[in-house]
Amino acid sequence: MSYRKKFIVEPGAKVRLSKIDASYTGKHESDKKAAPEIAKHVQRMDKLQYLLYADGNQSLLVVLQALDAAGKDGVIRHLFSGMNPQGTSVFGFKQPSKAEADHDFLWRAHLRAPSKGEVVIFNRSHYEDVLVVRVHKLVEQAVWSKRYDLINDFEKMLTQNGTTILKFYLHISPDEQLRRFGQRIEDPSRHWKISESDYTERELWPQYIEAYEDAMALTSTKRAPWYVIPSNHKWFRNLAVSKIIADTMDEMGLKLPPVHVDLAETRRKFHAAGQKAARGSARKK
Repeated sequence: MSYRKKFIVEPGAKVRLSKIDASYTGKHESDKKAAPEIAKHVQRMDKLQYLLYADGNQSLLVVLQALDAAGKDGVIRHLFSGMNPQGTSVFGFKQPSKAEADHDFLWRAHLRAPSKGEVVIFNRSHYEDVLVVRVHKLVEQAVWSKRYDLINDFEKMLTQNGTTILKFYLHISPDEQLRRFGQRIEDPSRHWKISESDYTERELWPQYIEAYEDAMALTSTKRAPWYVIPSNHKWFRNLAVSKIIADTMDEMGLKLPPVHVDLAETRRKFHAAGQKAARGSARKK
């Protein structure tokens, strides 16, 4: 199945998250049956990232957005662990620092955008400035409503500079979110994830859904598409995201760069060095 076709938000399309089944798993019945396929896609991502880094002419930006407990951290931990840290980085968009707030809202996103040969994952992103800012009325509608066009222009500029952009909304139901909050309470190893805002933000669920629907409808483009990923089942979330990333990277035309040295001459020097080392070793004996 092409998850890119199934889960993409077509440019200009209206998004109705209530119509999308967050528990969808398609033909897959369990995490055990999906695990080998996930591993295959993660391995593909690793090999393709090696080519991306070696080639040094393109880059990949992965944007992860979701309501609390949908699994952004889990996606990063499970799917990107195989990539070479030398060419991969993650940036979490928390409340802006004073320096960030003193610049335009896209400044910190541009600062962290991938350089050529690099994979960058945004854990939350520049979209917070049309989501949290909108829901909490931190700026006037006349301000945030103009940001969609600025975001589209920003992403267009990145793609014109060789960056492929994939944007994922991890879609969970209110009941599943509450269940995961309960797991955090019962599991001491997850207590650090609990925050006072968990339940206050949950009360704003309808406003967040409306903000997400508008953001995706207005900023899903051919060059930077949005994908709505059913995420009630963590294993299916990982399966869909890994397959979409690997399939997209497959189409980037990644390849090893041409050799910039005379291989014949390099081989001659290598063999000469080996023979010299062997003679030196023989004399020591």
